[in-house]
Amino acid sequence: MTEQSLGGRVSSPAPSRYTVRQGDTLYSIAWRYGLDFRELASINGIDSRYIIYPGQKLRLKGGRSSIGDPSGTKTASQTQISSSNQQKRSSQAAPVERATSGASIGPVDWQWPSKGALIGRFSSGNSPNKGIDLAGRIGDPVYAAASGKVVYAGSGLLGYGNLVIVNHNRQYLSAYAHNSRILVKESDSVKKGDKIAELGNTGTSRPMLHFEIRRDGKPVDPLKYLPEKQ
Repeated sequence: MTEQSLGGRVSSPAPSRYTVRQGDTLYSIAWRYGLDFRELASINGIDSRYIIYPGQKLRLKGGRSSIGDPSGTKTASQTQISSSNQQKRSSQAAPVERATSGASIGPVDWQWPSKGALIGRFSSGNSPNKGIDLAGRIGDPVYAAASGKVVYAGSGLLGYGNLVIVNHNRQYLSAYAHNSRILVKESDSVKKGDKIAELGNTGTSRPMLHFEIRRDGKPVDPLKYLPEKQ
């Protein structure tokens, strides 16, 4: 019987609103609730710089908004108040994200993120696993499965331990969970095969790498994208 990682099983139903915490990024919030980061930005009128602030309240459900205004309309006085609040936020707190969404869409050239044996498969059944689990020893290298930009590096997502999320293009992101060490930081560009972390057991009962691929915000089976394992 294969062992599934906690990160792959945790599923947080999306509330209607979310208050941004220090360390959050738009990508990590979208990842937590299985949303497309572009749709999340659109719902909240966030432009393509994807800047969010601690204390900011985000809508997780609803239609698209005009930039900066969830309702899509503003009076002159509301515009002045919004501008004043934005300036106040900018002076009091640094943005928790400033990243790019990537410029392309389409296929990605994938490789395996580690050399360990497959011990957990993707499943969407009663005991879901949103990715695959690979065995290993603490300290084994974890590689970028494709070229892209690091959009999250931290431990703020329940069940994932030390987590790295890489944005590859406008469709695909990948995640690398339970690391003992993270060797990259947010906004770093990485090449396919770069060492980005070391395998660990943060957030799980045994050393393993939990690896996910998401297309348009939704988990997909990595085995359908990775080459045949040598």
